[in-house]
Amino acid sequence: MSRIGKKPITIPANVKVVLEGNTLKVEGPKATLSQTIAKGVKVAFKDREIEVDKVCDDKKGRSLHGLTRSLLANMVHGVSEGFQKKLEIVGVGYKAEADGTVLKMSLGFSHPVSYKVPEGIKVSVDKQTSITVEGADKQLVGEVAAKIRSYRKPEPYKGKGIRYSGEVVKRKAGKAGSK
Repeated sequence: MSRIGKKPITIPANVKVVLEGNTLKVEGPKATLSQTIAKGVKVAFKDREIEVDKVCDDKKGRSLHGLTRSLLANMVHGVSEGFQKKLEIVGVGYKAEADGTVLKMSLGFSHPVSYKVPEGIKVSVDKQTSITVEGADKQLVGEVAAKIRSYRKPEPYKGKGIRYSGEVVKRKAGKAGSK
């Protein structure tokens, strides 16, 4: 049995959870999220907790057990507290600015790079070199952060580019380092 799947999910007081058919809807102060529950998994409510259990003990049922529990736990956490990813821009002349729903970046190209922020995500820029991506949907926050990072990944020689906060970029020695 899945260790993760066995753990109950505690529902905070400010979060409302509704199960309609095979769709679970979670409403909180930050947002409203919904998730379709797979056929090999059943969801039960006890007091202020959600318990996830598998219907059958085949390979698919076991794999969906922990996955469904993690998805539901992320939804509850997202609508109550939210998720965030921080990105850092490293490089001379590299900068970013948030203009409403568009993130404009100067990344050493001959043109500025514009990224339209999807609905449900908030992007803020601190000091022109620090980007914060916030939202209720963990998957969407990670996807947006990865997309922004993909415009200029950190290169291994000078370390210039966009990196996650705390990410270590392994540096290479250039031609002069071979002597």
